[in-house]
Amino acid sequence: MKIATWNVNSIRIRLEQVSSWLQQNPVDVLCLQETKVIDGDFPRSPLEALGYHVYFSGQKAYNGVALISRQPLTNISTSFQPIIPNLEPELDAQKRLITGVINQIRIVNLYVPNGSAVGSEKYVYKLKWLAVLQEYLKLLLTSQSAICVCGDFNIALEAIDIHDKVNPENHIMASEPERQALRNILSLGFADAFRKFTTEGGHYTWWDYRTAAFRRNLGWRIDHHYLTPALYERATSCIIDVAPRKLTQPSDHAPVIVELAVGNGK
Repeated sequence: MKIATWNVNSIRIRLEQVSSWLQQNPVDVLCLQETKVIDGDFPRSPLEALGYHVYFSGQKAYNGVALISRQPLTNISTSFQPIIPNLEPELDAQKRLITGVINQIRIVNLYVPNGSAVGSEKYVYKLKWLAVLQEYLKLLLTSQSAICVCGDFNIALEAIDIHDKVNPENHIMASEPERQALRNILSLGFADAFRKFTTEGGHYTWWDYRTAAFRRNLGWRIDHHYLTPALYERATSCIIDVAPRKLTQPSDHAPVIVELAVGNGK
C-alpha cells in the first residue's frame, strides 16, 4: 500500500501535473495540501476519471487539503471537532486538516501553518495550532493504533533537513519552539518514515522558487510521513520524488511516498 503527500501549491494550476503523476505513480492514497480552491470549484472530475475517490476541504486562494483515494474512505473529518469540542473557533477555521480511514489505517493529512516570521502573530498562531494538533492526535490514539500523519509540516526538525547555506537559528520553520512543538507530537509515539531508510542529509522536499534553489539543491525537508509503531514496522520504503519539481511551472514541493506492507491495520 502506497500513501503519498504533496503540497501542490494550487490544484487548478497543477491539475495536469497531478493527473499525469498519478498515472505514472498509481498510489493508493494521495494527500494534497495548499489546494487553494473552494469546495465548489475543486476539479474532481478528472481525478475521478482516473478511478479515484476525491475528498476535500478548501477555501478561496489559501490553504486547502484533499485526499485522493483508490478505495472509498470512511470516517471522513475536516475539523479538530468533535474530538476537541471546546476549541477556539479561530484554531479550526482555516482549512488545514482532512482525515479518513482506509484498510483500518487512519490517515491524517495536514497543512501546518507557516508562521511567517518568528515572533509574529502568525507564528504564535502556528504554535497554538500545533498544540491543538498534539491534543487531537493524543485523543485519536486512545481508539486507534494505526495512524499515518502526513503533509506539509512547515518544520525542518533537524539540521540535516536544511541546506547548509542558511542559518537555522531563530529562522521560521526551524526555530526551537517550532521544533519542540513537533517533538511533543512525535513523543506520542510517532516516528519519521523517511528516516527509517535514509539517515544522511541532502534530501529535501521544498525549494524556494527564488535564487535557483532547486538547481542548486538549496532545500528544506518539511513534508513528512509520521507513523505509529503499528505502521512504522510495516513501512518498506519512503522516498522523495523530485521529478515533478523539474517540470515547467512546478509546485515548489515534491511528493513523498511511503510504502506499507499489507497488514491487519490493528
